[in-house]
Amino acid sequence: MEGTRPGAAPAVPAGYKWWALAITSVGMMVAVLNGNTLLIALPTLIRDLHMSDLLGIWVMMGYLVVQTVLVLTAGRFSDLWGRKVLFVAGFAVFTLAALAAGFAGDGVTLLVVRSVQAVGGALIIGISSAIVTDSFPREQLGLALGISSIVIALGQVAGPIVGGMLVTWFAWPWVFWFNVPIGVAGTLWALVQLRDLTPPVRESRIDYLGNTLYFVGLTALLVGLTWGSLEGWAGPVVTGGLLVGAAGFALFLAVEQRAPYPLLNLRLFRIRPFAMGNLANFFIAVGRGAIILLFVFYFQGLRGYDALQAGIAVIPLAAAMGITAPVSGWIGDRIGARIPATAGAALVGVGLLGQMATLSLHAGYPLIAFWMTVTGVGNGLFNSPNTSAIMSVVRSEHRGIAAGTRTMLLNTGNVLSMAFVLAVVASTLPSSVMMAIFAGEPASVPPVALHDFLARLHLAFVLMAALSFVAALLSALRGREETAARGGTMPAAAGARTP
Repeated sequence: MEGTRPGAAPAVPAGYKWWALAITSVGMMVAVLNGNTLLIALPTLIRDLHMSDLLGIWVMMGYLVVQTVLVLTAGRFSDLWGRKVLFVAGFAVFTLAALAAGFAGDGVTLLVVRSVQAVGGALIIGISSAIVTDSFPREQLGLALGISSIVIALGQVAGPIVGGMLVTWFAWPWVFWFNVPIGVAGTLWALVQLRDLTPPVRESRIDYLGNTLYFVGLTALLVGLTWGSLEGWAGPVVTGGLLVGAAGFALFLAVEQRAPYPLLNLRLFRIRPFAMGNLANFFIAVGRGAIILLFVFYFQGLRGYDALQAGIAVIPLAAAMGITAPVSGWIGDRIGARIPATAGAALVGVGLLGQMATLSLHAGYPLIAFWMTVTGVGNGLFNSPNTSAIMSVVRSEHRGIAAGTRTMLLNTGNVLSMAFVLAVVASTLPSSVMMAIFAGEPASVPPVALHDFLARLHLAFVLMAALSFVAALLSALRGREETAARGGTMPAAAGARTP
């Protein structure tokens, strides 16, 4: 049955858009805090739960894999059934899983609970951009997304510090339990305050085959990459994982071209600003997604910092992004996304090359912090205008799937970044060395092995910089259509707002 619209959306009270922005920003901040606190606490978790390095990596990555696969479905369901009910449900699931995670007695249990938590995270993240886009007029959308980026950046700043404090002063379960009061408050706040401004479009089918193929393809690919990095590239697990991953993605794209209700609406990619913005988003995610992981390796695994010291050390990266994001959103609202987003992606590449030239076993922190700041400024310049451009060129009833597409590609890039970085830095080193570095115990690693690992870090930064420059090129290729679409004058033949 074709989609049918219920009645008109309810009247909106004055100032609602700011409440919607505040609620979704809190949700996004909690999701960001959850990832960053765990990342900085990973060496402690590996030691205390007696996990292998492979299981430790999957405790971190498993959350992102499940969230990435489900985030498009979250966007689709929000188009069909309404944003509010699913956002509230996501907050509740996320919070309950955070409570359960602190009681996990081993790494496998923690991996399972984190996967459940990722379902809630997918609902929060996949729907937030659609709620904000529904609530704000187009001329204020970049500003709204910039403000949201400040809150997210605060989560990125606070995450490593909070994670370091919790595992240093208390114990690892508090890395999860601190989310609980925030989650309870956020769930109740969203339940009372949020409204559905875009009436749901009731359609009868969900792309279950597309969901399954994407999950199989992404999981198999990541298993192959991480197993090869840490256990060796020879063997059926690596070969099978890479082959199944490639086949899964190929089948996924073939199915999506013919599905009546596709998980990934490929017709949206006929809109040039949407296509170029999402491709740039993907490549810069692959280029920057593992930055914090590399600095965890560097500060804890090579320099011997504890978790709190390492958390404080990465503050400039997120602080610079938080300061820059609202300014770039304001600029993007006035001149379009191409200039600030392209310049931002290029700056990310410059900052990563600067780190490659700077990092050593005895490098001074001020210069490291300078290049972190350059990278953070680039992130801030890129994110808000690019997101605004992606979301503003689709019709309101497609914003849920558009938000899900953007977040799916972002998260896919992030997990692939971690997997490929592991392949670069870990594949030539003995497993005993990698286990000591993952556990933050550099004193047990021979000096020659530390220098070898540092050389692999340098190579990883170079490759990530190259991917960031590719993102800058793609951003530049979005063309004049982006500005025309923002003014509402793009002809229908160009595909804007007519997916």
